[in-house]
Parts: sequence; C-alpha cells; structure tokens
Amino acid sequence: MSIFDEELFLKGLEQRKATLGAEYVEKNLAAADDFTRPFQEAMTSWCWGFGWGDETIDAKTRSMMNLSMIGALGKMTEWEIHLHGALKNGVSQDEIRAIIHVIGIYCGVPQALECFRVARKVLSAQDQNT
Repeated sequence: MSIFDEELFLKGLEQRKATLGAEYVEKNLAAADDFTRPFQEAMTSWCWGFGWGDETIDAKTRSMMNLSMIGALGKMTEWEIHLHGALKNGVSQDEIRAIIHVIGIYCGVPQALECFRVARKVLSAQDQNT
C-alpha cells in the first residue's frame, strides 16, 4: 500500500463497514485480485477514509447526498448499495421519497421511476426481515 496512507485506509475500512456492512465489504475485498485490489484499497482510503472520514457532515446527511448524486448519475447498482447504507444511517422512507422526488425534478421522471423501483425492492426486503 505504498500509494496511500495505511491509517487513512483503516479509517476508511471502518467507515465503509459501518455504512455498508462488514460482510459486504469483506466479500468485496476478498474478491479483489491483483488487477482490482489497488482500486479497492484506494477507493476505501479516498472515498471512505478521506470523504466519509471527515466529520463535518454527519453520516445520515452524507447518505442523503450520495443517494441524490448517485441517483442523478443513474448508477442503480451503486444506488441500491447506498440505499441500504442510508437506511442503516437513519434515513427514513419519507426522506428517501423526497430525495427521489428531487431526482425526478432535476434528472427526469424515468430516473425517478428507476429509483422508486430499487427503493421498493430494498424496502420490501427490509420489511420482510423485520
């Protein structure tokens, strides 16, 4: 790990596990090979250690920002992953709905519909687990 600070990686690893779940993160890191491992390590350091590790913005607000941005980009696989994390960080169903409304206003109805489809799937699975 010569291209980044090990402390930042460990801080990022803790943040990443706290939001996305240890099992999910460990599975992704275990699946990394020589080709993808440098990106996994750098992303954990930069996104989760540097970005999420800055305590200026609380985890709930950061999750809401991420849902907005990732939804705007239309990256629905990542949106689903971050939706799980947002729920874990205390984002309510009403707040998720409001975020999707804003995505629809600024990014278009088709993108909002995609977000609602994924949200319905995630929320339905969550209801079944409670």
